[in-house]
Amino acid sequence: MTYPRAFSHIGLSVPDVDKATNFYKEVMGWYIVMKPSDVVEENKTPIGQMCIDVFGEGWRNLRIAHMVTSDGIGVELFEFPNSESPENNFEYWKNGVFHFSVQDPDIEGMVEKIVAHGGKKRMPIREYYPNEKPYKMCYVEDPFGIVFEIYSHSYEVTYSSGAY
Repeated sequence: MTYPRAFSHIGLSVPDVDKATNFYKEVMGWYIVMKPSDVVEENKTPIGQMCIDVFGEGWRNLRIAHMVTSDGIGVELFEFPNSESPENNFEYWKNGVFHFSVQDPDIEGMVEKIVAHGGKKRMPIREYYPNEKPYKMCYVEDPFGIVFEIYSHSYEVTYSSGAY
C-alpha cells in the first residue's frame, strides 16, 4: 500500500557549523537538539562507520549539529574541512534539491531578519493571488549561500486552490 511519508530532516553543508547553528537559532528560532560536535573518520563507532558508508573514505573529520523546527522537522548542519562554496549555488536546471521552504505569517519581518543577519533577499516578496488571497512567497539566501523560500501560508492552503 502506498501512503504519504512524513518528511524527517534535511542535511545542509555549511562552511562554519557554529555560525550556521547560531543563524538558524536566532533567525528561524529552530531548537538545537545536539550542539556542534566533532566526528572523525574511523570504523569503531556507529557514527564513524555510518559516515564512511555515506561519504566514502578520505573525509578525515567533520563537525555536525542537529536542530529541529517547530513542527519537528530535523535540520542537520555539516561542516567539512576545506569546504568549497560553489560560484552558483542555485543551479535549478540540474537534477537534485535546489531549495527548501519555511513558513512564516510575517514574511516581511522574516525576510528583513534574514538580511539583517547576513543573508540576502533574492527577489521581491510576491503574492500568488494578488488582490484575492494573502498568500505570499520570497526566495532568500542564508549567509552561507544556501537558497531557500519563505511562504506566508502552508503549502496545502497555498496550492489547494488550483493553478495560478
